[in-house]
Amino acid sequence: MKWEVRGAEHMGADRAMVIVANHQSSLDILGMFDFWHLMDKCTVIAKRELFFAWPFGLAAWLSGLIFIDRRHTQRAQAAMNDSTDMLIQKRTKLWVCPEGTRRTTNEIHPFKKGAFHVAVRAQLPILPVVYSSYHTFLNDRNKVMNPGHVIVTALPAIETKGLTCDDIPELIERTRNAMIDTFKATTKEVENRFNLSGHASPPRLTDTVPSMVAQKKSNSGPEPAVHR
Repeated sequence: MKWEVRGAEHMGADRAMVIVANHQSSLDILGMFDFWHLMDKCTVIAKRELFFAWPFGLAAWLSGLIFIDRRHTQRAQAAMNDSTDMLIQKRTKLWVCPEGTRRTTNEIHPFKKGAFHVAVRAQLPILPVVYSSYHTFLNDRNKVMNPGHVIVTALPAIETKGLTCDDIPELIERTRNAMIDTFKATTKEVENRFNLSGHASPPRLTDTVPSMVAQKKSNSGPEPAVHR
């Protein structure tokens, strides 16, 4: 896979931020590895179930990941709020996927409010990060994965200074709309650049079998004559 990062200057800002990113697959983590060094200090909100996926869960916890129980909204929000002081003091970025879970429908779904409550409560900027669609190379339904190209775009930070909880619905709408526009534009760009469209699909049997047979014949030479 090829990861093309845009807006690196926004990721590299030396300040605490709440990063909100769309979430399509576990492959998102590979993209994060590609630009993690740009963010200096960053921690991630992860679902509690991952903590029990040992040894990964233990390593993630020791690395500072924040695990939340998605089944209990108040507990999840409290865990996120508890991280606020650490974010500010250590100039750390908090990575959140506000859709709440992976989405494979080729669109950005409605956002949950948790990340935005943290940002407004601490008066931290929101940094939107957008992965272009995986649908050109990944098809979960058919279990197909082809070589792919993904554009990861960090948009300019959205300030929250002076905002209150009453402003959160508008803040969410503004952030999500900007991310949707970028998602559509970068996905279209990838499709046009590589002449791709629609969902990834496996090669057809009729495309592969004849070529394999022909190759086998050419490698084995002419068929021996049969004398009767």
